Amino acid sequence: MTADLRKGRMGLQACLLALFALILSGKCSYSPEPDQRRTLPPGWVSLGRADPEEELSLTFALRQQNVERLLELVQAVSDPSSPQYGKYLTLENVADLVRPSPLTLHTVQKWLLAAGAQKCHSVITQDFLTCWLSIRQAELLLPGAEFHHYVGGPTETHVVRSPHPYQLPQALAPHVDFVGGLHRFPPTSSLRQRPEPQVTGTVGLHLGVTPSVIRKRYNLTSQDVGSGTSNNSQACAQFLEQYFHDSDLAQFMRLFGGNFAHQASVARVVGQQGRGRAGIEASLDVQYLMSAGANISTWVYSSPGDSGAGCWSVSGRHQFRPTFPASSPYVTTVGGTSFQEPFLITKEIVDYISGGGFSNVFPRPSYQEEAVTKFLSSSPHLPPSSYFNASGRAYPDVAALSDGYWVVSNSVPIPWVSGTSASTPVFGGLLSLINEHRILSGRPPLGFLNPRLYQQHGAGLFDVTRGCHESCLDEEVEGQGFCSGPGWDPVTGWGTPNFPALLKTLLNP
Repeated sequence: MTADLRKGRMGLQACLLALFALILSGKCSYSPEPDQRRTLPPGWVSLGRADPEEELSLTFALRQQNVERLLELVQAVSDPSSPQYGKYLTLENVADLVRPSPLTLHTVQKWLLAAGAQKCHSVITQDFLTCWLSIRQAELLLPGAEFHHYVGGPTETHVVRSPHPYQLPQALAPHVDFVGGLHRFPPTSSLRQRPEPQVTGTVGLHLGVTPSVIRKRYNLTSQDVGSGTSNNSQACAQFLEQYFHDSDLAQFMRLFGGNFAHQASVARVVGQQGRGRAGIEASLDVQYLMSAGANISTWVYSSPGDSGAGCWSVSGRHQFRPTFPASSPYVTTVGGTSFQEPFLITKEIVDYISGGGFSNVFPRPSYQEEAVTKFLSSSPHLPPSSYFNASGRAYPDVAALSDGYWVVSNSVPIPWVSGTSASTPVFGGLLSLINEHRILSGRPPLGFLNPRLYQQHGAGLFDVTRGCHESCLDEEVEGQGFCSGPGWDPVTGWGTPNFPALLKTLLNP
């Protein structure tokens, strides 16, 4: 009897949903994400169709209001020449500005209720709505979707995804931008553990990148640490379903944090810390953010869901495909370098795994127009024009060492870890130290750095002018992507930090 009632209820629900969709759409539908790849990423395998009664979460991106006005405000508070510079909006201010219209909220809620989606929660800005539905409900809600189980990645992650595109009623086009949780697979880590280079000579050598090596190269003294008294904090976000261990952080600081004041524990974790083994990438992020931005309160945002000019084949032709969030015009993206002499603290050259390129989604922002135009007109080593979108947002903006790091993970010190996941927390930590000085002197923190960075033409940074990064491996580009040169380039940006000079440049106004 119970089973019959359940079937009857599900049948009625399906009829109601179909009727609502028919009324809402007039039999018309649209595909919100026509450019999404349908091929399975390397290293993932299908385990077959998901059980119709299994639950999954989907995130609905609702259309924001006043986006153009928000862009104007971001530019105003980030531009040192603007009277609004540093006068940041609160989250409540942003919510009032971009919150979806009452019509959007009402229409989407009615549509979801008709599908039986009752377990939903939103965010303060109300532009993202996450709902739990059964597979059966989700496939009725999103015609074309067909959910399967997959396993893959270095940690054998299990996910539920649809290999087929989904459709939405045409009447939802003004209200829903896309639905998350269907197509995208967790990205694999960009970190690599390289073989130990051959040593020649013994004078002045280091045995890999540690906090003391970073501080020496970028000219930090033992006094360049947080005061512990300002209202200053920093944070990193963990994706890839990787997690850090407090014990690894404490051991790392015991081994490598002896010559500067530091904190040995994270102040707060937002989200869920998974059980089991720590991830090398997550461990590295926390350890180098907290050793570069030393003695500053640190938060970790942990979320299950970074990379360079990756290769994408379109109709048999290769193209570079830079990915989000590195290619967003609203983040400061960090490329990677290595020492010219691997065991000596010397000048830096391009680390061949450094990310960089031009976005296929975001147009070039005005703040980098001059720098990118100059690079494109003067570089002697550009790849074929068909490989990249020359009018897109170009990145990175800056760089730091990314080669040969020591990291402690699962109680084991691991050498020769490399990737831009190393350079990013280092640069972020140094900016936290600069914010410390600004806050203590009564100034606002830096906020979004890029407009100021490009206006000042990379002042306070070491220019990196040698080397290229790897790219699509075929006979046309022969494994070579973009190359560095004087000034800005899409491999190392404006260069790597010279802390005293960068502090002087960014302390005023």
